[in-house]
Amino acid sequence: MSGQADYESLKLCNQLCFPLYAASRKVVSAYTPLLKPLGITYTQYIVFMVLWEKRETTVRELGQTLLLDSGTLTPVLKKLESEGYITRCRDGADERVVTVCITDAGMALREKAAQIPARMASCADLEPEEAAELYRILYKILS
Repeated sequence: MSGQADYESLKLCNQLCFPLYAASRKVVSAYTPLLKPLGITYTQYIVFMVLWEKRETTVRELGQTLLLDSGTLTPVLKKLESEGYITRCRDGADERVVTVCITDAGMALREKAAQIPARMASCADLEPEEAAELYRILYKILS
């Protein structure tokens, strides 16, 4: 059967990408009812997580940390700035560098979000060891 294509590899059930995609969508959608009372999206939430930890960072570092390009990140930052949660400032020495700083209002949101990780942990039926292994494997894929 030389020259015949291997169509078995095109079956959805043989794709690693599909369960990753579907699981990602499912997890992000599980966040929606938890984030809605805060008035933020999942993408805004992950931006907040970085800023709650660092207080300030550059747009470039934020994009690298979150694996987001500027086309995705810029509208998110504009929205957060218009809501009073962050400020953006150009570096005096290098106008190309934009620093993002979290405001007091942005920090106050952290208290309201504090229960979200524990509530999300109960959404997946994984043993702690399975969760740790999945985390390790996913970061291996990302690297």
